[in-house]
Amino acid sequence: MNDFFEKVVLITGAGRGTGRALAHKLAARGARIAVNDISPLNVEPAVEEILAAGGQARAYVHDVAKKVAVQAMVNQVIDDFGRIDALVNCANVQPLAPLLDLDEWDLHRVFEVNAIGTLLMMQSVGRVMRQAGGGVIVNVVQLPVDAPASYLASRGGIAALSQRADEEWKPYRIRVFCVSENDSPSAVLRLLDNIWVS
Repeated sequence: MNDFFEKVVLITGAGRGTGRALAHKLAARGARIAVNDISPLNVEPAVEEILAAGGQARAYVHDVAKKVAVQAMVNQVIDDFGRIDALVNCANVQPLAPLLDLDEWDLHRVFEVNAIGTLLMMQSVGRVMRQAGGGVIVNVVQLPVDAPASYLASRGGIAALSQRADEEWKPYRIRVFCVSENDSPSAVLRLLDNIWVS
C-alpha cells in the first residue's frame, strides 16, 4: 500500500526496537523516513534494510538530548525532504543501575534523553510545522510495570506534556498524541491512518 505516499516522517530512536519496526512499516506504506539514532551502527543498517525493500529513507546520527544537534538534524531533514509531516519520538534509554546505585551521570542521561530530548524534538519540529501550516507529533511511551524507577520518572510526564501541547498547538493545525500500547508500531499506524487516510 502507498497510502502514505510522499509523507515525510522523522522517527527518533529508529535504529532499534519500536522505532526501527515503525520505520519499516511506514516505509512500506510509502512514507519517506528520516531515521534518527545516536549510533551509526544502528541507524545505517536500518536505512539499508528499508532501501533494500524498496522504501525511501535517510540516516541522521544525532543526539536528541542536545539542542544544537536537534536543530541541526531538523534543518538537515528539511533540506533533504522539503518538509516534516510527522515526528515520532521513540528515543529512550534505560538506566545502567538500580535507583540506589545510580550515579549522577546516568541519572542525568536518562532524563536528558527520555524527557528533555522528547521536549526538544517537539519544540524544534513544532516550530517547523507551525510555519508549514500543520503536522502530527506522536510520542511513543512504554511503561512496563517492572521498569526501573528512574526510567518511569523520566517518561511518566510525557502523556501530560502531549495533552497540553495538543491543546496549545491546535490553532497551528499541529496534533500531538501519546501512544503507550504494547504494540506501539501498530498503534501509531492506526493513528496516522485516522489522520491521513480516513
